[in-house]
Amino acid sequence: MKYIVIIGDGMADRPDEDLDGLTPLKKARTPNMDRLAREGVVGSVQTIPEGFHPGSDVANLSILGYAPAQYYSGRAPLEAASMGVELGVNDVAYRCNLVTLKFDAAKKNAVMDDYSSGHISTEEAREIIDTIAADLHADDISFYPGVSYRHLMVWSNGFADIECTPPHDIIGKEIRDYLPAGKGEEVLRDLMTRSTPLLETHPVNRKRVNAGKKPANSIWLWGQGRKPRLQTYKEKYGISGALVSAVDLTKGLGVCAGFEVLDVPGATGWLDTNYAGKAEYALRSLDTVDFVYLHIEAPDEAGHAGSYKDKIQAIEDLDALIVGPVMKGLEERFSEYRVLLLPDHATPVKIRTHTEEPVPFVIFDSRVKNNNAGAAYDESISERDGRVIIAEGHRLMDYFIKESLA
Repeated sequence: MKYIVIIGDGMADRPDEDLDGLTPLKKARTPNMDRLAREGVVGSVQTIPEGFHPGSDVANLSILGYAPAQYYSGRAPLEAASMGVELGVNDVAYRCNLVTLKFDAAKKNAVMDDYSSGHISTEEAREIIDTIAADLHADDISFYPGVSYRHLMVWSNGFADIECTPPHDIIGKEIRDYLPAGKGEEVLRDLMTRSTPLLETHPVNRKRVNAGKKPANSIWLWGQGRKPRLQTYKEKYGISGALVSAVDLTKGLGVCAGFEVLDVPGATGWLDTNYAGKAEYALRSLDTVDFVYLHIEAPDEAGHAGSYKDKIQAIEDLDALIVGPVMKGLEERFSEYRVLLLPDHATPVKIRTHTEEPVPFVIFDSRVKNNNAGAAYDESISERDGRVIIAEGHRLMDYFIKESLA
């Protein structure tokens, strides 16, 4: 048996009058996903446990079968695992976003204008992080370059209980109400404050401004935690696995789960990502492993950007360039396989951030064909008669791998 999980990050949404009362998932043309809904087992799953922030870290941890209450230790440590940054027992890792702040005339107050600095390129970002590392480095503070706007700061003997806010949650809001708060806050605030004069005149930002692009004029620190310890899939399920993703968060989960993490050329996490390459690498990996986790970031990024157009395009691209080719490849290569399709969480375009409501899923088994007349893959699955309801998200993977669907 071969298993493949396809994650459309943030793909679920809420009905909106701008789409005639539909969601982007309902508005999009998705014949391949709709086929899975008609022929598979449909259900809804609560990927965000009560009391947890609805982040992709918590949601993907749940989907992979790890109870966040037992295993969650923060977002940044997972990204450190992906980047090959080894954390000591006293190290605290922080996500370091490159953001665009919009200051008032007196330079006293600022608004979070863009959590991604206009989806800055990895090459540009590396130059900026090199400057940050050179100028803000200390005996106990280190910076590491990542992908696009997503980077890492490690604080040796640092504090992990500071209250930090994800920058994508405060788009258009004044940052003074969301700065790090708690024991050790002064260290983080000082680093963020000192980054701005360094970056405002940086050559990369001067070129970006001249080209009409948003500058990366500050760092933003959040998502902190210590090194996690997970059972591998060999230990947990007795199977081998691989992971395909453009983002360090999910790659780090793959490392911790004992997966082979596949680097696909041209995988960006945005609309321009190499969809065909992701599908090809996922299928090819199943020649040597039992399980592959295929993560697509673009719907989530479009939700954060507040763009219905981009989100619908991301969903349609996922359907046409991932789900369609993957299903075709599975049919040609294997006689027995299962496919799990779902978002990790909702990212409604209207509010531009993650929410915690249950999300729809479908499980397709090559050996069992259901007849869900009129079904389509969208949020209405969560209200459909006969759906499977999984109240604890970490139990979905057991259901997917172990349950008989006949």
